[in-house]
Amino acid sequence: MIIGLDNLRPAKGSKHRKKIVGRGVGSGHGRTSTRGSKGQKARSGDGSKKVGFEGGQMPIFRRIPKRGFNNQFRKEYEIVNIKSLNRFEIGTEVTPLTLKEKGLIAKLKLVKILGVGELEKPLTVKVSAFSASALNKIKSAGGKAEVVK
Repeated sequence: MIIGLDNLRPAKGSKHRKKIVGRGVGSGHGRTSTRGSKGQKARSGDGSKKVGFEGGQMPIFRRIPKRGFNNQFRKEYEIVNIKSLNRFEIGTEVTPLTLKEKGLIAKLKLVKILGVGELEKPLTVKVSAFSASALNKIKSAGGKAEVVK
C-alpha cells in the first residue's frame, strides 16, 4: 500500500476515546460511573480529605506536644567578623552591597558586624548593627561606624 496524504492515520492504539461517565449503561461507564459501589470515594465532592486527616484518628500534628516559641518578628542578621573587613582598601565605605561583592555575605539583608579579630585599616562601615567590641575596634582603627536601617 502506498502512503499518501489521503490515507494517513495515527498509529494503532495511540488515540483513545475520552472517558464519558454517568451517561447511562450504554456508554460503558453507567450506573456507578467508574466509582465502584458506595463509600466516601463514591460520593460527590470527590471524596478528598483535609491534609493530615487520618480517618478520624487524632492526627499526628495534634498528638505530638508543641515546645518552644517562634517569634515571627525576629530579625535575622548576616554575620561578618571584623577581621574579614581587612580585605577592603583604606578609607573604603563598607555597605551590605560591597560585602556581597566580596563574598562575605550570601544575601542582601540585615548585616551585623561582630568583634572577632582585629581591624588594621580605617574604614567607614554602614550596616544594620554592631557588637560593642566591633564598634570599639572600628573607632580605635580610625574608622567610622554608622547604623543604617
